[in-house]
Amino acid sequence: MGGVLCVGIVAYYGAEYPVPRWIIFCLDLLVCIFSLGFAYFLKYNFNVAEIDSNEISRNILVFSILNSVVFLSIKTYTGIIRYTSAQDSFRILFSILISNGLFFIANLLLVSFNQAPYISNVILIINGLTSFLLLITYRVMVKYFFMYMKNFRMDKRRVVIYGAGEAGIAAKRTLDHDNKVNMMLVAFIDDDARKSGKAIDGIKIFHTRDFQLLFKNEKIDDLIIASQNIPPDRKNGIVDICLENDIKVLTLPPVRNWINGQPTAKQLQNIKIEDLLEREPIEIHNDIIGEQIKGKRVLVTGAAGSIGSEIVRQIAQFNPQMIILNDQSETPLHELQLELQENNLQNNFHSYIGDVRDQCRMELLFQTFKPHYVYHAAAYKHVPLMEHNPGEAVRTNVMGTKTIADLSVKYGVSKFVMISTDKAVNPTNVMGASKRIAEIYVQSLYHSFNRTDGIVYSNGLSHLNENREAINTKFITTRFGNVLGSNGSVIPRFKAQIQKGGPITVTHPEITRYFMTIPEACRLVLEAGSMGQGGEIFIFDMGKSVKIVELAKKMIRLSGLVPHQDIAIEFSGLRPGEKLYEELLNDLENTKPTHHEKIMVAQVREYHFQTINKHISDLIKLSCEYKDRQVVVKMKEIVPEFKSNNSIYEELDIHVEIPVKSDSEF
Repeated sequence: MGGVLCVGIVAYYGAEYPVPRWIIFCLDLLVCIFSLGFAYFLKYNFNVAEIDSNEISRNILVFSILNSVVFLSIKTYTGIIRYTSAQDSFRILFSILISNGLFFIANLLLVSFNQAPYISNVILIINGLTSFLLLITYRVMVKYFFMYMKNFRMDKRRVVIYGAGEAGIAAKRTLDHDNKVNMMLVAFIDDDARKSGKAIDGIKIFHTRDFQLLFKNEKIDDLIIASQNIPPDRKNGIVDICLENDIKVLTLPPVRNWINGQPTAKQLQNIKIEDLLEREPIEIHNDIIGEQIKGKRVLVTGAAGSIGSEIVRQIAQFNPQMIILNDQSETPLHELQLELQENNLQNNFHSYIGDVRDQCRMELLFQTFKPHYVYHAAAYKHVPLMEHNPGEAVRTNVMGTKTIADLSVKYGVSKFVMISTDKAVNPTNVMGASKRIAEIYVQSLYHSFNRTDGIVYSNGLSHLNENREAINTKFITTRFGNVLGSNGSVIPRFKAQIQKGGPITVTHPEITRYFMTIPEACRLVLEAGSMGQGGEIFIFDMGKSVKIVELAKKMIRLSGLVPHQDIAIEFSGLRPGEKLYEELLNDLENTKPTHHEKIMVAQVREYHFQTINKHISDLIKLSCEYKDRQVVVKMKEIVPEFKSNNSIYEELDIHVEIPVKSDSEF
């Protein structure tokens, strides 16, 4: 009775604070003393008259001293009893074997010299088994008593864990051991049919095909996704069913982000919409990319931006000689530099503050570092802002691209990879049109070097005409849609609006967009850059377009709220230059496949370099004079498919086309 009471007190005390070590040490000694006494009684069939009181007293004293030394050496008392694990059991077993083993050795020595054993071997065996059993038993009793007291609350949330592997078991232990988590595990769900019907610590495992039935038969409040290898389609299906049944979905971080090898309750987070928009991982040819970039100097413009910074992170894996980080934004570039200093042991990068529109500053960059590869990600990208500032859009997106492209030729860059956008296809806004003009320039510049007739170069390129074989810069363009989590994208905006209590503003009930994760987009950029031979415009398989209003509703539900009740959704109307859906090709373009199923080559019309160079020079001149209306007129002249939408420039739509290449010009 006293032992049970002691266990109860320890469990109650341990509910909030770890039990002091000296209490555990004393309890262990008491258990060992009781065990030795029990061994004597069992040896003599509980006949007290046959037991030598002097012998048992002496042996209890000796055993207590010996066990004290062993427990102090092995530190069996340091474990928190409510977290008793297999490691604690092995430590206790080891200590019992040592203490009893020493007496066995002493008995062997005494017997070998014809002396009586110090203590009966039968008593040693009984004592060893009993003490180990009792030491483990009282710890387990405390552990389960604590768990019972923790789960005794009537308002606890009922939880299902998806994934009955190591991560799922670790999640269960987190729920069991953290007294601040008011959750009770009801079941596991797993894709492996062999685990179905089995149990882990008394918790039954169900197959994923049965989880709808489980949700109907049991009151489930939360689903914790512990597996990191769920196919995106299945994850979306599970989340949709959970949302239909008002079940909150939580996720665990990857194992590499666990603290000291174990997840914590604070790391349980609501599933993010980005997790549901992800697709199957893209496989790229790292060996080819590595062969090209290893030991080379790589310039990334716009390096502090969402795309530019991720390109830098991925390039750093291929051991370049140096990465030149170019951006005009000081603070994010400094933050990227600090990140690289923490993670990149080679310290092979250099931050370079400068505007791609500044010819002198960029000239100094190329003179100093002489890059082998250029990834041009610097651009203005916000559609409504550029619609009101067309001169700035042209100066950065067109003049900036032209400056970097011309310098790439002048200083012998091997490859120039330009990051473009799906908004350059049949543009309805200034931003998209400016990116399309940048595409046209770099393409026509590349094709001009592959012509056999004489060309008069401008802007410092005329000297290259005398040594045409030395010009080998390959210009490559990549197009893709919206990236998840990029600066200013719709998802961070929706999150902020939900946190404020709404409303969420959507421009139009029918508007759709393509989405791709930033790492996925950058992997494809590197892959396209490695396979490009010059002059191509690569487009990426963006998957299915997403209806923005449905995206907003799902984000509200993932936050545990109800659309139109807790959070209102308002339609603000299309913004200037915005269109309902994006395209990756215009009506006059086709595609050719590549060896990568996610990457295609757009077959676009080519422009005569002399003609397009003259028009772009005129456009840049107008932009520098900030004659916005004339700038847009000129842009529509260069890009005849540019038809303004919901914009003050709709009245300027004209039908003047810049001549494309004729057969005689090839």
